[in-house]
Amino acid sequence: MLQRNFKRHFIFLAIGLLLLFILNISFGSVSIPIKDILNILFGNTETKESWQIIIINFRLPKAITAVLVGSGLSVAGLLMQTLFRNPLAGPFVLGISSGASLGVALLILGSSLFGGYFLSNSFSNWSLPIASSLGAFIVLFAVIIAANKIRNTMSILIIGLMFGSLTSAIISVLSYFSEAAQIQQFIFWSFGSLGNLSWPEILIFFIIYIFGIIATIAIVKPLNSFLLGENYAKSLGINIKKNRNIILLITSLLTGVITAFAGPIAFVGLAVPHVARMLFTTSNHKILIPAVLIIGAIVMLICDTIAQLPTSEFTLPINAITSLFGAPIVIWLLVRKKKLFV
Repeated sequence: MLQRNFKRHFIFLAIGLLLLFILNISFGSVSIPIKDILNILFGNTETKESWQIIIINFRLPKAITAVLVGSGLSVAGLLMQTLFRNPLAGPFVLGISSGASLGVALLILGSSLFGGYFLSNSFSNWSLPIASSLGAFIVLFAVIIAANKIRNTMSILIIGLMFGSLTSAIISVLSYFSEAAQIQQFIFWSFGSLGNLSWPEILIFFIIYIFGIIATIAIVKPLNSFLLGENYAKSLGINIKKNRNIILLITSLLTGVITAFAGPIAFVGLAVPHVARMLFTTSNHKILIPAVLIIGAIVMLICDTIAQLPTSEFTLPINAITSLFGAPIVIWLLVRKKKLFV
């Protein structure tokens, strides 16, 4: 009976995801009827050519990016909360996002000192993702080294927070010596954006994303054992050090690629795992992983739809919407439930 209820939940969520995906594509400064959107998506070329260009080149990539970002951050948040057994842990606690921000800050704010202007002209649209990825990789490398040197998992959490503070301090110094135009460009990047990716960029994003999701599914048993503590996991024959490094690597890859292509997106990775636990009333990762994938995608599509300001040419910062829309809902859920882990 319980499994049947889970299937019902997944069916409703899948239908909701499909409807929100189409609704998200339909919103924008140009109003396009749902019927024509479906015709374009299914390859019917009888619709207006301008509408086809808008859907295929702009709205469809943005909707796909929203799904990848929302689901990827949610899985990363679930992994961190499981590893650290901390309900306040999210995908950014390792400092990976801060490292990515530092890479972008060095490119934009430190252009005169570090040759960022040359890099920007050389790589064009790829300059920010490359700088962000390099920054995230450097912090990832440092975290993995620290993880192999210490046994206490909570110490890794503290080290990640210290990396975040260190990179924030460096960014503040760079901002102090930068021009107003450079600071504004960096601030706009920090707002987050889902609508700037081309199809080649989405392909690279998708390949790394799929690798992270498949790797997560492959470690379901260790994830479930970590919920009861490392000693229990050892009694089941789980290699703590190996699986801890795998979890850190998966989280870093997902967080790094998302930050590189979409900027730092707040709230989703922290909140969605709690929503999934409350909806499905289970801590079994066989259920939670697909649940957070779908719920994360739904939440990001809802936030992006709100951010688009339908019938307007303006788009609000996605970071602001994720917090304004989601935080009150999670607070309400936590106050009602009063349990962060099932």
